[in-house]
Amino acid sequence: MSPSSQWMTPRDSFRARRWAASVLSEEIGFETSGAKAVVVGRSMLVGKPMASCSCGAGRLETPRSQSPIRAPVILRGSRAADIVIAAIGRPHFLGANHIGNDAVVIDVGINRIEDPHSAKGYRIVGDVDFEAVAERCAAITPVPGGVGPMTIAMLMANTVTACERLASLNRAGESNLARSI
Repeated sequence: MSPSSQWMTPRDSFRARRWAASVLSEEIGFETSGAKAVVVGRSMLVGKPMASCSCGAGRLETPRSQSPIRAPVILRGSRAADIVIAAIGRPHFLGANHIGNDAVVIDVGINRIEDPHSAKGYRIVGDVDFEAVAERCAAITPVPGGVGPMTIAMLMANTVTACERLASLNRAGESNLARSI
């Protein structure tokens, strides 16, 4: 195995958002073991990796389609979930009637919508209608300011891990990664 393949794997690049969502759940003291998690969205960047993360943590995982045709299925699944992870890419797609009481809602979505009252002419919102959902759930991440900063923190943690791996390879006498690129 070459030093560069030991350094970081392609899976490591997907870990930051998954890790951010997991850390957020842990920080609020939510017990994820045995909880039913629903991932709304199935993109390769967020939805599918989040779904695989949910299953690995001992949670019941139910990936959901982005198709508006399957919206009734999404609604049934998300209302019964203990954890709802929204990564569908549609502003305010999930409202209060889509989220069960005392659910933990992690909104990974970031959408730009027109706002004539904003100096920029737009504002950033999530896939969940924050104002409508906030009163009925146990916890919800805001957009902006929720998963985004946590993702950056996890990317920094991955960078530190990569540096530590590189340093240990160099200490072990293997070739320098910079020379192998």
